[in-house]
Amino acid sequence: MGSLPEQQHPKEAFGWAARDASGYLSPFKFSRRATGEKDVAFKVLYCGLCHTDLHFIKNDWGNSIYPLVPGHEIVGQVTEVGSKVEKFKVGDMVGVGCMVGSCRSCDNCANNLENYCPQMILTYGGKYYDGSITYGGYSNTMVADEHFIVRIPDNLPLDAASPLLCAGITVYSPLKYYGLDKPGSHVGVVGLGGVGHLAVKFAKAMGAKVTVISTSPDKKKEAIENLGADSFLISRDQDQMQTAMGTMDGIIDTVSAPHTLLPLIGLLKSHSNLVMVGIPDKPLELPVFPLVLGRKAVAATCFGGMKETQEMINFAAKHDIKAEIEVVPVDYVNTALERLAKGDVKYRFVMDIGNTLKANA
Repeated sequence: MGSLPEQQHPKEAFGWAARDASGYLSPFKFSRRATGEKDVAFKVLYCGLCHTDLHFIKNDWGNSIYPLVPGHEIVGQVTEVGSKVEKFKVGDMVGVGCMVGSCRSCDNCANNLENYCPQMILTYGGKYYDGSITYGGYSNTMVADEHFIVRIPDNLPLDAASPLLCAGITVYSPLKYYGLDKPGSHVGVVGLGGVGHLAVKFAKAMGAKVTVISTSPDKKKEAIENLGADSFLISRDQDQMQTAMGTMDGIIDTVSAPHTLLPLIGLLKSHSNLVMVGIPDKPLELPVFPLVLGRKAVAATCFGGMKETQEMINFAAKHDIKAEIEVVPVDYVNTALERLAKGDVKYRFVMDIGNTLKANA
């Protein structure tokens, strides 16, 4: 096979890619590998736009490989399965999230924590086992090992299910791991964006009391009336924050902009955790004294393993948890990413790949 993207593999593919750190996306011809014996190939129908996509297309973290086809909230319909695939068949509705490979032999992989494998392969911008660069879901087709494929239950709408594959598991995993899934727990959620609004929905479905913490007073009505939060704190209002000090069993912090941690640590009960799932592009200041006095911790998690991701999707289907989305055509993607950077979306953009991606664009 040749070295050009469209010649590396035998199956023609088409999508939208960033060519450099300007982050501007345009139509892109490339190729997908042939369906191996453990592979599942599927037609992409929808793909969510994640804040991580913004960082990667602009090389904010210094590790982007161009041309870059983003997208790791991918859902579609199976078109072909390999001879040794056991869990899926043609016609099934499936999804791929943030990873498409891992070593499958380390302690993390053995414990269904492939997301923490040192050799974890990202869905896009990573290097696959054969040395080729992985391309994401802003494209017409996808192929992945069945181990990294999730089944989408019939009662979940595909468009509203796609953000669950990143944003959903990103909040579900820490809620479970840090014991915040116990009915009656008081959970704080910092930020009410694409990730935060799902944190509210999952925590409520688990039986928690949920307080949204935001800098935006105008989000209060939305948080309580539409998303089901129990209360709302304006983080810049010192009186409100003082009244709530020491009341929370844990906090999920979804904010990816630089922000101060001290007021959030103050909201925690003793022996509780502030869990970071947003990734600010600048280091945050960590005040140690209030941690010591309350045996509190600042922690972080990175999406979830495949077993837990399927568990999360099944939980979402059982409890009717769907992302609040704005569905857009593929040729709107650059505008959508600009709006996403400004927080101008309620709450997640999802591209209608199946109906709007044209190979002759």
